[in-house]
Amino acid sequence: MSAAVNQFPFTAIVGQEELKLAIMLAVIDPAIGGVLITGHRGTAKSTAVRALAELLPPMLVVEDCPYQCDPAAPATHCPHCSAPESRLRKKSRKRAVPVIDLPLGATEDRVAGSVDIERALIDGVQAFSPGLLAAANRGFLYVDEVNLLEDHLVDLLLDVAASGVNVVEREGLSIRHPARFVLVGSGNPEEGDLRPQLLDRFGLHARIRTLRDVTQRIKVVQRRLAFEADATAFIRTFARSQAKLRKQLQYAIASRPKITLTDEGLGLAATLCDRLAIDGHRGELAVCRAAVALAAWQQAAKAGREHVAKVAPLALAHRLRKDPLEPAADDERVQRVLAEALA
Repeated sequence: MSAAVNQFPFTAIVGQEELKLAIMLAVIDPAIGGVLITGHRGTAKSTAVRALAELLPPMLVVEDCPYQCDPAAPATHCPHCSAPESRLRKKSRKRAVPVIDLPLGATEDRVAGSVDIERALIDGVQAFSPGLLAAANRGFLYVDEVNLLEDHLVDLLLDVAASGVNVVEREGLSIRHPARFVLVGSGNPEEGDLRPQLLDRFGLHARIRTLRDVTQRIKVVQRRLAFEADATAFIRTFARSQAKLRKQLQYAIASRPKITLTDEGLGLAATLCDRLAIDGHRGELAVCRAAVALAAWQQAAKAGREHVAKVAPLALAHRLRKDPLEPAADDERVQRVLAEALA
């Protein structure tokens, strides 16, 4: 647990409210889909993901299960927990919520899993060697510079993130295993964009900008230097705000299934997607799910128009068709149409 002790506190991150809201909503309801974060380097993208994971309580896992199944509800398609002999084993242990980094040069075998060559050579049996998707189950999968990742790998990640199941067929092996995680991809748009078809698959898109307020910039440096000088004392300073946020997050996760979306909220989501000429219906679904998650976060009884209005730029801006005659940025276009719809 040393990594958790030395983790920069989530509540100590200065600014970047759009980033923090997007990843919190994805944690409250992973069905929203992945979160794409674009912006300059050194703007707390990976720090925010790791800090949020540290806020979540340790999870109980089946001992020796490479997929971190929940002992109370092991996945029916888990190769380890569904095996007849595993039903006799009742041991479990606690572990921190995993945050798995996907290297830019990772192969598909490394990501999805492959045949265990060592067992094949030594024992003469075909066995599966789980990959990064298995390690990320029930946690986070963080992909830096996702815009530079090969398209077929991005497709694989988004498919698995949406279904929660990884299917691997290699050299006569056919494996299905649980892989339900919060996918977070980050990148610098100056180095290249994702294809529109892939952009549309991410549930939310947070645009991160370097802070332009001098007071905030000073605070960023002060807090980082204080953390590096004495991490334990710095973390203690934010213990109360961290505990409050942790409690609020746990409440939101528990209450989210009970919250419904009002007809007015659904109508606004559909109107926005229609007026913005967004293809398909992933946009409406992302807006509605995010609005319900936001209502849970704000401890509201229902998700209404105000919740839809808050999350619409996060869920819709990256789905817009590029118009060379439109000088406004994507998020500004969403805000303009939103204002017209609410008028």
